[in-house]
Amino acid sequence: MFQPLVTVLGKAVRSAARLRGGGSALPGLFVEKISPDFISRTLSDLPYGTVVISGTNGKTTTTKMVVELLESQGLKVFTNRTGSNFTRGVAAALLGEVSLSGKLVADIAVLELDEAHAVKFVSQIKPRYSLLLNVMRDQLDRFGEIDATAALLTKIAEATTEGVVLNREDRRVAKIKDSLTSQQVSYFGLSDDLLATFPTDDELHGGKRAAAKRPAASVTLEKIEPHQATFGIGNKQFSTPLKLAGLYNIFNAAAALALVAMITKSKLDQPNLIKALSNVQPAFGRGEVLTIGGQPLELVLVKNPSGFRLGLASFPPAGYATMIAINDNYADGRDMSWLWDVDFSSLAENGVAEVSGIRAYDMALRLDYDNIAVEQIETDLAKALRDFIDRHPATPKRIYCTYTAMLALRRELAKITEVEVIS
Repeated sequence: MFQPLVTVLGKAVRSAARLRGGGSALPGLFVEKISPDFISRTLSDLPYGTVVISGTNGKTTTTKMVVELLESQGLKVFTNRTGSNFTRGVAAALLGEVSLSGKLVADIAVLELDEAHAVKFVSQIKPRYSLLLNVMRDQLDRFGEIDATAALLTKIAEATTEGVVLNREDRRVAKIKDSLTSQQVSYFGLSDDLLATFPTDDELHGGKRAAAKRPAASVTLEKIEPHQATFGIGNKQFSTPLKLAGLYNIFNAAAALALVAMITKSKLDQPNLIKALSNVQPAFGRGEVLTIGGQPLELVLVKNPSGFRLGLASFPPAGYATMIAINDNYADGRDMSWLWDVDFSSLAENGVAEVSGIRAYDMALRLDYDNIAVEQIETDLAKALRDFIDRHPATPKRIYCTYTAMLALRRELAKITEVEVIS
């Protein structure tokens, strides 16, 4: 179908959906149906091409970092900032940016994509660059087992035309290099001293990783201090304050730096790059801090054992009231058995004030096995949130939540405080 007509119709559906409070992906579904090549046509002429970011953990915050770092280098960036990481989410985001003639004014597109949908995407649009973060046990009911997820990431890398950035600390991701022929490959990684802080999925089950056998990384996370981190880029190190919270976000900052260095090459403006990194805020729901009654309330997304473990390690519980909200909707993954691989002992001293979500009782049982006191169990998220806030009015609060629980909680929180609108 003629591109301007597709754009006009898509924008009309987008406007109607917003007026009716509909989901952000609906216009994308419509456009995909009437014009399957809408995305490829719109992105085909970008000077720096398209970047795909994928992996199990950290896609949304890493994509946000990459966008802001590229903007610090003077590039105009298109991205699917809603966090809808299916192709329909990309199409919907494009409808918000293109002119009525179907023209996208941008230098580069940086797209967060779900592993399986990224494979579909790259079969139609070959990315110039890709960044592959990690492979963890997430949504096993959907992907089967983690080697299957690694195979999906391999297909993304093989379809990439110019450069691929890989996590050298994840053996399944690092091994993807063996399947590549013409692409430039670089790595991001950790100093030897930090390896134990970031266990791989295999190490959670008794495996070990050999530091001496790792390839050289273009960017390494060298040291983490409170609100500050030290990175190595090439042969130089720099320390910078960070607004990002969470150990996993700080490690993924190394991934973002490696990708931006590859894209900008010799034109890299390092002072502006470091300044931009120091100002990056967490993506919504990923260490996001809201204010309720003058007290901070943090939302920490958890999806798998490694991510939950790093979340608990990143946010000491002392002085905070803690809530855990676990759903098992499709977007969360149906299989919640991974909760039994998380060590919750850090919560023992203060206990957990509230447990909620569809799988609240499963979560409460898991905590009971670690001898962690739970004050209250309430499956209704809205009711649980109100009770959690009411019972701890003068205390900072933290909620660990799965994806759909996070979305539901943000909707409720938007009724009582300022919450970033995702449209």
